[in-house]
Amino acid sequence: MIDENMMKRDLRLKAGLTTNVIAKMGKNEHVSTEVICKICETLGCNVDDIIEFIPEDK
Repeated sequence: MIDENMMKRDLRLKAGLTTNVIAKMGKNEHVSTEVICKICETLGCNVDDIIEFIPEDK
C-alpha cells in the first residue's frame, strides 16, 4: 500500500472489500482466501508479499 500511496480506505474501495474485513485485518483476525486474492489483484502482488504464515502453538 505504501508503494501505491494508498490508505486503507483506498484499498477497501479498489478491492471491493467491506469495512468489516478491513477491521478484521487490523485486529490480525482470519480473513478468507477470496479477500487475500482481491488484495493481491488490486496491488499487483503475490500472496507472500502481504501475509506471513505463523503456526499456532498446540
